[in-house]
Amino acid sequence: MTRMLVVEDDAVARDLLCEILRGDGFDVEAVDDGAPAVERAGDGRYDLVMSDVRMERVGGLEVLRAFTEKSPGTPVILITAFGDVTGAMEAIGHGAYDYVSKPFNVEELRLTVARALERRRLSAEAGAAPPGGGKGNQVAEIEGKSQPMLDVYKLVARVAPSTATVLVVGESGTGKELVARAIHNRSPRATKPFVPVNCTALSESLLESELFGHARGAFTGAVAAKRGLFETANGGTLFLDEIGDMGPKMQAQILRVLQDGEMRPVGGTEAIRVDVRLVCATNRDLDAEVKSGRFREDLYFRINVVTVRMPPLRDRAGDIPILVRHFIAKIARREGRAEASVSPEALAMLGRHAWPGNVRELENAIERAVAIAKGNVVLPSDLPAEVYGGSPVAPASLIDDRPTLGELEKRYIALVLAECGGNKKRAAEKLGIDRRTLYRAIERSGDASDGDDESDS
Repeated sequence: MTRMLVVEDDAVARDLLCEILRGDGFDVEAVDDGAPAVERAGDGRYDLVMSDVRMERVGGLEVLRAFTEKSPGTPVILITAFGDVTGAMEAIGHGAYDYVSKPFNVEELRLTVARALERRRLSAEAGAAPPGGGKGNQVAEIEGKSQPMLDVYKLVARVAPSTATVLVVGESGTGKELVARAIHNRSPRATKPFVPVNCTALSESLLESELFGHARGAFTGAVAAKRGLFETANGGTLFLDEIGDMGPKMQAQILRVLQDGEMRPVGGTEAIRVDVRLVCATNRDLDAEVKSGRFREDLYFRINVVTVRMPPLRDRAGDIPILVRHFIAKIARREGRAEASVSPEALAMLGRHAWPGNVRELENAIERAVAIAKGNVVLPSDLPAEVYGGSPVAPASLIDDRPTLGELEKRYIALVLAECGGNKKRAAEKLGIDRRTLYRAIERSGDASDGDDESDS
């Protein structure tokens, strides 16, 4: 019978895990701390270990290390209520089979257990222990605790130590370059260069020269030889952003480098050997691009060894408060100022927005809001008009810091103006006053516009 060890200091969670696993026919032993688990690591009697990460005396990472050293054939699944990038990356990086967040889905847990046991069986047949990762740099810039992001963290941790070419797909602004950097930073190439290239920003001829370099006199203006970015990235990682926008000539040349491991500068006669790991990204549907003939199928297979899918922000709205805090802290560090706070009404509006520009759009919105906020609290009126969309603001959000009547008038006028896209005629109509009265009120507030007012008509 398959034997399992459950390490969990929460009695309710421990009993639930045991009930699920025993109900599936497993022989389950349970302990309430990591210390007795560490003592049993060398026994070799467990087929699977499930351990909480944070426990009072000895935590899950110590349990993981003990089993990795003394019983490397035993897969370890870590469970925690603190789902985040650091925990996931550290767990997988230290060799955990998987990382599950509380509250866990029972069917997903069963599937994870089944996969872990299958991995153990295949590894035993192959005569090797399940592969585990090593220590590496943490990924500080990727934020979020939602399940889609945890899936990204785990995949990044698994693929980073390998040499596999990775394709990161997702909408613009989802953080594809951050994932590429995370893969590089956790790979054996971390001490070598990470070189990003935006394939959309350059014409095909300029992109060719940038990637492969050129010989002196290769074309008009080439007064000296230039080293290409493939050479610059030698030993490290080359990140080709928006590779789906690359033309057919460049696609053929990239394929040749991947096949042969060498490149030739523009106008050059000697081939140059390069050792570069390629990570690519696109917001296009490359399957459709291949079917239409706009993207080479053979190159697609070469770059799509492992696919990391970045979820759009609308599919992980629960991460918005985490991202907001991250961006506010980042602004405070950069500008040497106290961290701003966000009113509950403003945070609710941020959560309701569809975010077509994803995380990049959210960061820009927070930058703007912090910059124009009158105090150190971001109010709905500080957000871009497209975020709150003219939504009515509860009176509490206007008076939560007990402003003077003059300040209240100033805030309300700013809110209505923003709702009207800056159109003073419409704002005056909405306020029930004529435009001259509105202009005088704006002048009193010190926010008079220097712009042309013809757009108001």
